[in-house]
Amino acid sequence: MDDAQIINLYFARDENAIVETQNKYQNMCYIVAHNILYNREDSEECVNDTWLFTWNSIPPRRPSILSSFVSKITRNTAIDRYRKRNAQKRMDSHMEDIAGEVEKIGSAISSDIEIYLKKKELVKLFDHFLSTLSERDRDIFIRRYWYMDPIKAIADRHACGESKIKSVLARNRKKLYRLLKEAGYEG
Repeated sequence: MDDAQIINLYFARDENAIVETQNKYQNMCYIVAHNILYNREDSEECVNDTWLFTWNSIPPRRPSILSSFVSKITRNTAIDRYRKRNAQKRMDSHMEDIAGEVEKIGSAISSDIEIYLKKKELVKLFDHFLSTLSERDRDIFIRRYWYMDPIKAIADRHACGESKIKSVLARNRKKLYRLLKEAGYEG
């Protein structure tokens, strides 16, 4: 079943929408959650929560890309669970590295944004930024900052060393910071 048909099931409030979404995107969502939580039970719970949040979000929303919509819900749910679980603990180094990098990007964006208007502008800016990257660099950037894959997994995926991946990420973060600064997002 294609995504448009699944979304129509949600709008019809047909519970088969959840079954079809699970069949199509369960593995992807589990990987997203597990890359953040490193815990099977917590990851499975996040994926199950994803189906409820999706059910409650469609309608009124009509996502243009269902896979992105459910992976974003999973990602946000897993990050919230991670923060709650580790509120008093020190972060593991994988998440600490990503959190620091994402926080820097976020701080460049957060200076008094008129949320709704700037959000659209920001999406265009990120789309433009990603379109300037080679296919490999785009995959590396998205794997690290969207799917939160470990550096080693990305290096293995691209058959290169971890230092090469770190270098590509650093170079592209600098490029993104320049674009953000040029667009007036200073942090």
